[in-house]
Order: sequence, then structure tokens, then C-alpha cells
Amino acid sequence: MAEHRIADWDNAYANGANIAGGDRWPAAWDRPARAFRDKLSTEGRARLDIVYGDAPRNRFDLFLPQATPKGLVVFIHGGYWMESDKASWSHLAGGAVGRGFAVAMPAYTQCPATRIGGIAGEVAAAIGKAAAMVEGPLMLTGHSAGGHLATRMVTAATPLSSDVAKRIRQVVSISGLHDLRPLMRTAMNATLAIDEQEALNESPALLWPMPGARVACWVGGGERSEFLRQSALLANIWTGLGAATSSVVEPDRHHFDIVDGLADPDHPLTRTLVDE
Repeated sequence: MAEHRIADWDNAYANGANIAGGDRWPAAWDRPARAFRDKLSTEGRARLDIVYGDAPRNRFDLFLPQATPKGLVVFIHGGYWMESDKASWSHLAGGAVGRGFAVAMPAYTQCPATRIGGIAGEVAAAIGKAAAMVEGPLMLTGHSAGGHLATRMVTAATPLSSDVAKRIRQVVSISGLHDLRPLMRTAMNATLAIDEQEALNESPALLWPMPGARVACWVGGGERSEFLRQSALLANIWTGLGAATSSVVEPDRHHFDIVDGLADPDHPLTRTLVDE
């Protein structure tokens, strides 16, 4: 039986360098995101930079459907908790907005100005503020580090208030990082500063899911093996802890284009997120 051991942890979590033309991202998202924002702003259906806390990046954008929202989707961007901004992802609200849901996209303080646990607290505050503005069921999704933050919200140790937590109908973690311990072996940890205690406190795969949690773990078939493993890991563990889980590997998708389905109201990714 062949053994498998990771020798280069930095390469195991390096996305752009292992994708043909990977240097196109994240800039490739900026134009469609700006066009979507401009269109909804012109139509009076975009509220930008809503304040949810005291830190400079404690802002979220809210995109509204044409009729009264059926509920609220919150999308949490990735970037290894230390890069990117909400403005690069606006177009990914298109699918849920097209199906009649409001979509909130928060920014948050990034490492090393804070720790991952601090980011989770800020995201919870953003979700709470957005949930107070939009009635109905609540769906959470996020990409990569954002997938971690989305699933962290539905752990038994959630930073959300009980009133907000009980509204959550579905979580979709897209290429999510659910066990932080391997990242302690990467050069990124000089910025992230994850230690053993934070890994234990903040890794969804090491925590109990909240009662009634529903989580879909979605990943691209062309992703790094660590992202495939991290995605399968949470679905596997949480099934054994009583959550309703599913695991989807979308063929011919890599770490950057795996999110594209969220822009399409009829894509299975969008339907998994918002359909009952």
C-alpha cells in the first residue's frame, strides 16, 4: 500500500502557482464585481459600506432583489484571513439575488492586525447586523478561509446570538479550510500566528456542530489535494456528530473558478445554498 506524506506544506496550500494562468486572480474578479455593484446601485438595490463595528474594515455591502427578500444570504470572502476585500466578490451575489434573496458581503480585519478568532467575532457581528435588516431564513457561504468562517458560525461554540443562529437554514463551505493545524506548518503562519490552542478553538472539524446544522462542503475536482481533503474531512466528521451534511466535488473546477456558480441563479451551487 502506497504511503502519502506531505513534504512541502507551503506548496500543498499554494493555489495560484499550481493553476495554469493562476496569476489572473484575484484581479479577474474585479471587473465583473464592479459591473454588478454599479448596476444594482443604479437600480437602488445596493447599500454599500454599512458599518457593523468600530474597526476600519467593519463594513458590509447589501444587495437586494427586486421584490421583498425571501431571506438573507451572507457570503464571506477568502484570502487566507489576510488578503482580499469584499469589493472583489460582489458579482457572486447575482445567483441568490436572482432567486429573490438579499445578499450581505462583509469585510473584516485581517491578520496580523488580529487573530483568526477575532475575525470570527467580527463576522458574527456583521451577520447579526445584516440579519436585523432582512427577515426570513439565513444562509451562510464562504470561499476558502471564508468557508472556514461560515462553518465556524454553526459550531456549538458559535459567536452568533441564539436568535440569529436559530435562523440559519443552510451553510455551504466552498473549498473551506476546516482544520487549522496543518496551516501551522506553512510560512503563512508568520502572519496568521495560529498556535495549538487557537487551532483547537477555531477549527470547525475539531468542534461540535450546533444542533440542527446543515452543511454542504463544495470543492473543485482540480483543486490541491489538501483542499479536497479538508472539504471531505468536515462532512465526514460532522456526519458522525449529528449534522446533516453533503460533500460535492464539482468536476473541472479549480480553487478560483469554483465560486463562479454563485453568480448564476440556476447553478447547482446557488440552488444548494438557497433552495429548501
